Amino acid sequence: MTHALPAVPLIRVLERYPRAALLSALLAGAALVPAFAPFELRLLGVLAPALLFVLWAGAQPRQAAWRGYAFGLGMFGAGVYWVYYSLHLFGAAIAPLAALITAGFVMLLALFPALLGYLVARLRGRTTAFVHLVLLVPALWVLFEWWRGWFLTGFPWLLLGTAQLDTALAGYMPVLGVFGTGMVAAMMAGALAWGVVVGGRRRLMRALGLMLVLWLGGLGLKQVEWTRPMGEPLQVSLLQGNMAQEDKLRPDELVTAMGLYAYLTEEAFGSDLILWPETAVPSFYHYLDEDFLRPLAAEARTHGSELLAGIFTYEPETRRMFNSIARVDAEHPQFYHKRKRVPFGEYLPLRGLLEWLDGYIELPMADLSRGHGGFTLEAAGIVLGASICYEDAFGHLIIRALPRAQMLVNVTNDAWFGDSIAPHQHLEIARVRSLEAGREMLRATNTGISAVIDHRGRLRDRSPQFQTHVLTTRAQPREGRTPYALWGNWPVVTGLTLLVAGLVLAGRRGPASPSSPVPRS
Repeated sequence: MTHALPAVPLIRVLERYPRAALLSALLAGAALVPAFAPFELRLLGVLAPALLFVLWAGAQPRQAAWRGYAFGLGMFGAGVYWVYYSLHLFGAAIAPLAALITAGFVMLLALFPALLGYLVARLRGRTTAFVHLVLLVPALWVLFEWWRGWFLTGFPWLLLGTAQLDTALAGYMPVLGVFGTGMVAAMMAGALAWGVVVGGRRRLMRALGLMLVLWLGGLGLKQVEWTRPMGEPLQVSLLQGNMAQEDKLRPDELVTAMGLYAYLTEEAFGSDLILWPETAVPSFYHYLDEDFLRPLAAEARTHGSELLAGIFTYEPETRRMFNSIARVDAEHPQFYHKRKRVPFGEYLPLRGLLEWLDGYIELPMADLSRGHGGFTLEAAGIVLGASICYEDAFGHLIIRALPRAQMLVNVTNDAWFGDSIAPHQHLEIARVRSLEAGREMLRATNTGISAVIDHRGRLRDRSPQFQTHVLTTRAQPREGRTPYALWGNWPVVTGLTLLVAGLVLAGRRGPASPSSPVPRS
């Protein structure tokens, strides 16, 4: 038998005004973006998906797909518009082409919630309304986020769990990671949608009660210290040269960059660790090693400082180039090479098919190779877990340095995205990584926002954006392992996959009824 229920008044209204429903989905998607930095209206991280779940509740599969697509257009259109900046302002693409590529990127990303909506509608009727909205739809939502995080190299941006930073639900992050936290947030959204769709004061109170339980669970976990301090705090200096991106790409500005970072490094002498941002000096390590980097690091060591530099490296044997972090040392240099390269920024995917883009867009770093080797560097007497740029968007990469690493370092150049919301979003993502790993993070960027993030994801100190600045502060090495650092994403992904499979198979005892407005309560 099916679990059909006669259409409730709200569903009848949506059926009567389908265009209004489509517009509502678009606005709901756009409304999710202010839940993230720099706005941090965290409540929207539950309310916006709850509205989408309501809009899906009585929709036919095709309608649900279009509503999901509209939601995706609103969400990604408002949330990742900054791709245009890197293409037009710094990639030299003409404005119409940059706009076209950005629109295409948004439309591609919007296919994820579109397909999700179609699937949600197809599976409606196999379970009760409560199970459908509170378990099945949230589980599918998170699995689609995880899929988006690796498909075609992955784009794990605007994840629902990230929007729960600074809320009680952040307590789930060291245990379940960003995807598990997203599941809890989606369950709260589903409970709210269930209370609204099915109707009745009693059901709404039950929905609010479930939301309270989930909130209190996160609040309780937030009281747990998963890792512990190790040794004395270090004095660290994060250098922010604030070189304009267009200047960094000019060969004649190399001497300027060298002089700038030599000066800033001297300002930081006395700190245990001095950290440069990503590709701070736009040249290769072996070109600058003997005459510039090595003497500067030697002088730093006379003041008790060690130098980590973001810089390009080259392997003459393989003729491969890397985006790297180098511990500058005459006798024992160490290198971390970036593994997760930015498509169209650091390499050209499907080069045989897309090489024609070279004629329209400048891709100055499109031939960088995928990194290899370890995930750690040793400096200032501790082990550091290293990452470069948007590698910090991938939690499973960051925890590969654990438990050996006692602190995290990330070097970044967000100048590609100008004065947009992207640098703020990126800093927020880095905060999630610190919370998941239970480690403090040193984050040096070219134009900002440089920051020291504590093990709970809070900003210990930060630099002003778009200013040349040396951020000198203290950071605490830590030891131990959070549950997420031990297990990664697999328990959540596997558990949700089994949950969805179990609910779908259990529902096959009766025929699905996607035409039913909502399943029974």
